[in-house]
Amino acid sequence: MENKLTRNLYLFPYALWIILFVIAPIALVLYYSFFDIEGNISLANYEKFFTPVYLKMTFSSFWYAFLITVIALIIAYPTAYLLTKTKHKQLWLLLIIAPSWVNLLLKAYAFLGIFGTYGTANSLLEVTGIGSQQILFTDFSFIFVSVYIFIPFMILPIFNSLNELNPTLLEAANDLGASKWTTFRRIIFPLTIDGVKSGCQVVFIPALSLFMLTRLIAGNRVTTLGTAIEQHFLVTQDWGMGATIAVFLIIIMFLFMIVTGNRKRGV
Repeated sequence: MENKLTRNLYLFPYALWIILFVIAPIALVLYYSFFDIEGNISLANYEKFFTPVYLKMTFSSFWYAFLITVIALIIAYPTAYLLTKTKHKQLWLLLIIAPSWVNLLLKAYAFLGIFGTYGTANSLLEVTGIGSQQILFTDFSFIFVSVYIFIPFMILPIFNSLNELNPTLLEAANDLGASKWTTFRRIIFPLTIDGVKSGCQVVFIPALSLFMLTRLIAGNRVTTLGTAIEQHFLVTQDWGMGATIAVFLIIIMFLFMIVTGNRKRGV
């Protein structure tokens, strides 16, 4: 009885935190989603969401988040694998993660200078003879900067999975005559798939709701669900429609977490 009471006391702050900062905000967003721009209770916002404009915006958000996640994964996996083979792997990992400590806004403004008309990137293109190009305010610049920002979060879980891999399994595969590709396909990748799933979660979910980079780097050429939420809350003052988009965004995030979640098999 005493142990149960002690456990409940330890769980109380956690439960209070979940109620105040997870359940309550979601409930508040859901509440506002049932009010139209005039403050009347209505389902018009939900009907409006399924119009071509918002469905196209949803598809666009999915597409850009998918591209950012796939590119980050393609770069992060071999990087994490090479890190596990280096001598001072923890130091190199720290150097890769360190830029993520810098404020996102500062990094965005740094790329404004790098990709600008008279920035470093165009200066290099001038030297190589290609000439100045419009790099900023393009899909390329948006995806490039997004991948740069999110890639440390993809590398870390993959690195941890690779670092925990039992080396005797690789030795056994080598003794049995398996090629490097077969070893990777049949042993390394399946045993590190949890790290890949975790990396995809921490990249895809925030990439789905990006809004600041779409304005600073893409020049509003890219419109995502996050951009739409910001505009409805701060520009048009249509809080009900902004909340409705947020509700669907939350649902999509939960579904993605369920799909990519780790499924424990019974023994």
